[in-house]
This record gives sequence, C-alpha cells and structure tokens, in this order.
Amino acid sequence: MESSCTMQTVLLHLLLLFGNIDATGDERKRYDGYRLYKVFVPDDESLELLTNMQDDDGYHLWLRPMINGTADLMISPTRIQEFMQKVNTTKLEPELMMDNVQKYIDDENPRGNVRGAFDWLGYHRLNTIYNWLDSLVTQHPEIVEGNPGIFIEGGIHAREWISPAVVTYILNELILSDDSRVRYMAESYDWYIFPVFNPDGYEYTHTTNRLWRKTRRPTGRGCYGADPNRNWNFHWAEGGVSRNPCSEIYPGDRPFSETETRTMSQYIDSIQTKIFSYIAFHSYSQLLLIPYGYSNKRVSNYDDLFQIGNYSINALSQRYGTRYKVGNIVDIIYVASGGSMDWVRGTYNIPVTYTYELRDKGRYGFILPASQIIPTAKETLDSLVAMFEQAAKRGYGSSMTAQFRL
Repeated sequence: MESSCTMQTVLLHLLLLFGNIDATGDERKRYDGYRLYKVFVPDDESLELLTNMQDDDGYHLWLRPMINGTADLMISPTRIQEFMQKVNTTKLEPELMMDNVQKYIDDENPRGNVRGAFDWLGYHRLNTIYNWLDSLVTQHPEIVEGNPGIFIEGGIHAREWISPAVVTYILNELILSDDSRVRYMAESYDWYIFPVFNPDGYEYTHTTNRLWRKTRRPTGRGCYGADPNRNWNFHWAEGGVSRNPCSEIYPGDRPFSETETRTMSQYIDSIQTKIFSYIAFHSYSQLLLIPYGYSNKRVSNYDDLFQIGNYSINALSQRYGTRYKVGNIVDIIYVASGGSMDWVRGTYNIPVTYTYELRDKGRYGFILPASQIIPTAKETLDSLVAMFEQAAKRGYGSSMTAQFRL
C-alpha cells in the first residue's frame, strides 16, 4: 500500500543533520545506594528548600516541586542522613520510591544489547535507531507531498528513553498499520518525524550516565551542555531555569547556543508554512500540556486545544486505563521558559501544539521498564488518532488553519 507520508525525506534529513556522535572515554556513572523519594510540598518554605536543592551536589530533582503537589528527589548516599534531618525540621513528607536507583537501571533494559530485528521489546542505541530509519527510507521510497503537515519531536531530553521508543513505534505504525483510522491519519497528512532530537545526549545515557538530561557541548568550569528545551528564542531564560552551567536546567549562555536547537529551528523555519501541528514527547508525569511554559498566559485557541486534549486523553485511557491530565504548562506543572513548543507557537502561531509527558507518575520515572514501551506506545497512538480526528472537526489542517495563522 502506498503511503502519502513525507517522513522518508525528513528522516534522511535527520541523519544528515545529526549523524556525527562523539565517542566518550568517561567512566560509567553508577547510582549504587542512591534513593528516590516522592516528597509532598505543603508550603512556601518547603518549596524554597527543594528548589534550592536542584543545584546542590548530591540532590537531583527528577520532578520539580510545586505547592500542594509533589517533587521527585533523588539523593546520593552521602546526603541521605542530612536530608532526613531536614525532614525532621520541616513539613516535608517524603515517600521512598527507590531504595537503590542502580538496581532499577540494571533491570530496566534486559534486551538492550540483543542483536536482531528492530523491535519495541527494549531500548535501542542511537546507531541501531539510525540504521532502522535508513532501512525505512530504502524499503518505502514512495513520497507524495502536499497534505497539511504534522511535526513530531522526540528525545529532546536525553534520559527520557521512552520518548524515542514511542516516536519510532508511531512512525512504524504510520507506515505499516492496517487499522483504518491509523491509515486515514497517516495518509491525510505529511509527517515530519524526529525520534532523537538530542543524539549526543541520548548516546551518552547509554554509554556513560543513564540519567544525563542535556546536550554535550562543553560550557566551561568542567560542565557540559545546556537544557535543549530551555534554549529556544522565545521568552528565553525568563523562568524555570538556572544560570549555573552545571545545572540540569541551564538554558545556555544565549538562545540557540546549542547546535541541536539552532539547526532544528532553521529547519522548522523552512517548513513552517507546511505544518499546522507540533507535538513533542517527553517523560514523565502522564500529562498533555498546552502552551505556554513561560507564563500562564493562554493561547488564543486554548479552549479548542483543551477540548481536543480531553478527547485525546480519554481515548488514551481506553486501552489500559492510564489516566492523564490536560492543561497549560504553568498551571499543572511549573514555569519552564524557552521551550520548543512555546517557540513554535509563539513564533509561527502553529495552532495545534502539545507536549506529552508520557508514563509513568513516578514509580519508575525516567527508568521506565522496557516492558512498558509497547503499552505506552499503543495508548499514545490511540490518543493521536483521536486528537487529529477532533482537530479536523474544528477545521485544523484545512483552509481554516491558513486563516488562523494569518
């Protein structure tokens, strides 16, 4: 069956852009004895205490705090006693989620080094993903362009392995699925799909540090990388960032300081008149997020996006009962300025813009077992089908979209 997806061209473009990965001689980072706590944040004092920990050696915020919410905090063995003393003198309420983070890393990907056909039973190394993408281009060279475009971004944060896994699964289904609704979606749009936005960082998580988040460009003071989802030139560094180059939320010394964001922004600029939707995949928290991240200002079609989002997360829940929430980034998690979705929406007014925070809610966090790849991918594809069916009913991806964007 011929497909009208343009993804073959785009995937080849990805390989040309991001094909050079620097090898590292660094010793592998281990997390023996590290603990992960889910901490309830009852008041401003607790919020300030946890926020200040994000740049403190030995403390690692997986999920950043908000009042009357929770934070996920990983603590090195050398700081656990100190943390417990702080708990005794504050209103923090910690719940132990992992007593030895390294054990969860060791158990996460049992088939990771098994050679064979590309599948979704394990998390793959970068070259394996690239070779698979190459094979798709060879096996499915047919290209028919001219439909409304959908841009899919995966793997911008290196440690979020479930993101590239889900994006590659979706790509495979768009090409090969015989489900009538998936086929209709695949053949009604042009697809621009980038499974691994941050390739250097992603490969580094496989070779050296499983929990690395940023890019890998040296920044001085012995630090590496910037947060590629804080590095875009739209309300850059206005909130939810750290000026410490060693911080996981360092936005860079200027917008588009990173090769990945700069090159991708140029590519998006070249196709911005062809796309009506931009969907980013992250983990974790089970959320479907609407712009903006720099403030709780609502986009002009927020009500449409909220309604479409609710249809999407309802469809997602049908298969396995997985529950998501939908809403503005600032309203349901935290301030995060300089993100890719904000830039796409704020710069080009692309109307259908969302970010998925995939499974789970913190039991495994970034170390989601490989056994959850296929269930996560299937339910996410269900939600995308519903999303674009509902978007089409509201005129997005049609002549109405062109009018909206003028």
